[in-house]
Amino acid sequence: MDTTQATPGADADWRQRPVGELVDYIVANFHERHREQLPELIRLSRRVEHAHADRPDCPAGLADALENLQQELESHMMKEEQVLFPMLRRGMNGPARAPVSVMRYEHGQHLDSLGLINLMTRNLTLPENACGTWRSLYGALGEFKNDLTRHIHLENDVLFLNASSAAEGAHHG
Repeated sequence: MDTTQATPGADADWRQRPVGELVDYIVANFHERHREQLPELIRLSRRVEHAHADRPDCPAGLADALENLQQELESHMMKEEQVLFPMLRRGMNGPARAPVSVMRYEHGQHLDSLGLINLMTRNLTLPENACGTWRSLYGALGEFKNDLTRHIHLENDVLFLNASSAAEGAHHG
């Protein structure tokens, strides 16, 4: 008898899934993915900034903004993987309140960084006759923005909310 279960996909209702499954999904589909996406985005943005520095529509400073976001995210994801996620896996929802509140605050900072990237890229609006590298950069940036937004939503609105509800239930029960 086959007891393996397929891991639910992106559109699954994660609110009803075990916390360990959701954590595994977040690490595999978002943490690992961001670690692949950001170095490539930085490389592409440096190329675009170097080649098109003379153009007024060049997203000057984008590579630096992406490097800052990469550093913020790497530190954030490590804290989740090493401290918060193990606590949540063990059902330590009450003690997890303080780290959850820090993670929520940092999620706000990540969304602010995306806002800055939107400003720098004019909401990913390609200039006329943009080169292939510029097109690749904005295409990949659009994917990254969607991934990061979904990632933050899953953590804030499902994982952290469930932990908070469980902590409340244990507190009042």
